[in-house]
Amino acid sequence: MPLDLPSVQSRVPARRIDWYPQVDSTMTLAADLARSGAPSGTVVGADEQTAGVGRLGRSWNSPAETGLYVSIVLRLPLTGSAIPLVMLALGLAAKQSIEALTSLSVDLRWPNDVLVNGLKCAGILAHWEADAIIAGIGINVSQSEFPAGLDTPATSLLMRGARVKREDLLVELLESIDSFTEVLSRHSDEILRRFTEASSFAQGRRVRVHQEGRTLEGVTCGLDASGFLLLREDSGAQTTILAGGVRPA
Repeated sequence: MPLDLPSVQSRVPARRIDWYPQVDSTMTLAADLARSGAPSGTVVGADEQTAGVGRLGRSWNSPAETGLYVSIVLRLPLTGSAIPLVMLALGLAAKQSIEALTSLSVDLRWPNDVLVNGLKCAGILAHWEADAIIAGIGINVSQSEFPAGLDTPATSLLMRGARVKREDLLVELLESIDSFTEVLSRHSDEILRRFTEASSFAQGRRVRVHQEGRTLEGVTCGLDASGFLLLREDSGAQTTILAGGVRPA
């Protein structure tokens, strides 16, 4: 059923939330609002996206009334190089909000995948738009199946045995984002520490990485100060992973 916006708004009365039955992409609408001066914390959400956007230009499957699809305007005291750290903070927020409402154990795969039982249940996207950051988060809530041929095997909270109201999850998510972005604004090293603790992929995990046309294998050895993943390759060389898919090897 459609999201009960009055229920959400009653719990976060000071926050602007624009909600739609269907849009192409909430990221596009949030970017428009950011350019027009929308305040930090402004939310654009939809019951369905017809052209949902994932990282690296991939699509995000967004069937009607089964997921939480939101984009948030963030105006933070950060520099242009902070996007990787913002992604980490958003991942922590998504993990915290899901775990607050379920008994599920959530893992974080650098840089933007939220996993349950090794399957992706949420994804994160962030980029600068004018002087604001647009944070996009998609969480699979009540899907019972997914299309064949997805780049990453997916699951939903329902498929993992957790029944969650999208309204409750949205409120938890917004509060968690506020909390973690406040920490990021003051102590970026704290976000690095918390992500490293929360992610089985950040340190000591043997992985395979596709980056710039090459496939690298090695063991992860933490994050650098900018939030990029460090990989100790089998050759002994240490490589900074700037982008690309990280998968268990």
